[in-house]
Amino acid sequence: MTNHTTTLGTVAPLTVSTMGLGCMGMSEFYGTRDEAEATRTIHRALELGVTFLDTADMYGPFTNELLVGAAISSSAVPREEVQLATKFGNERLPDGTRLGVNGRPDYVRSACDASLQRLGVDVIDLYYQHRVDFTVPIEETVGAMKELVEAGKVRHLGLSEASAQTIRRAHAVHPITALQTEYSLFTRDLEDEVWPVLAELGIGLVPYSPLGRGLLTGAIASETDLAEDDSRSTAYFPRFRGEALESNLALVARVGAIADRLGCTPGQLALAWVLARSGGDVAVVPIPGTKRTTYLQENVAARDVVLTPADVAELEAAVPRGAVAGERYGDMSSIDA
Repeated sequence: MTNHTTTLGTVAPLTVSTMGLGCMGMSEFYGTRDEAEATRTIHRALELGVTFLDTADMYGPFTNELLVGAAISSSAVPREEVQLATKFGNERLPDGTRLGVNGRPDYVRSACDASLQRLGVDVIDLYYQHRVDFTVPIEETVGAMKELVEAGKVRHLGLSEASAQTIRRAHAVHPITALQTEYSLFTRDLEDEVWPVLAELGIGLVPYSPLGRGLLTGAIASETDLAEDDSRSTAYFPRFRGEALESNLALVARVGAIADRLGCTPGQLALAWVLARSGGDVAVVPIPGTKRTTYLQENVAARDVVLTPADVAELEAAVPRGAVAGERYGDMSSIDA
């Protein structure tokens, strides 16, 4: 298969696969876990040229980095052909207890060392601050991250869920290669203030949840489709509950009708829309998450879905900005705005 690649960032560029793989759900949050199938999914992704893998220390907690590191080391694809991204900042204890957001320089250094050990690698290709610590100036946090680059432990720096102002301040300390934030047909808030700053500073965008946490695949028809241990069934994700879910499913049905006409699945169409946003003033590399090879292969096929300007216009008319019911999270207080 053709090796599709995109370059994130212009000042500190990192070439990655056109689509990445979010590994979070393999270890936590989205129901039952199957480590063997998760490993097969990572191996299959690498075989298909999806070499940009995304994890974080807080997933599990800690177990997702172990899983991803082991899968990379047991893959036939050499480590140097993999772009490995992980994150720090959402501090948790081994039992899962959340301690809050931590951006203190000493924690940045210790978190990186711990991630390197769990991943079993000498260097992290892209290291993100997972959430902005409002009690620590961003200059101090990124200053510590810059030291990691200078020490050869990290190649490129990223931020996650950072505001336009925070991005500017961070980039002034050390070039930021990518911003990871939620972005999809269902979540377009960043287009107003953040997107222009990314374009101006030459920073790439890595959308997580490009499938609206699975809603845009059409696989969820009611609240009962979510397992009890699936965090989407809780108040933490209002878009999956009650009247909000009913309203959002009506939007999904519109996406499905367009997908039927174009001969693809709703999820492929949603991913194709995100991919089509790349190549202009901002490089965009979505990281749809899955823990099964079947869904991985469906997602990868979205690279071959070509949308015309008329298709894009029809899709955006079917899902207007602001039409989605419910906040992204039940508690938005940790999101930098």
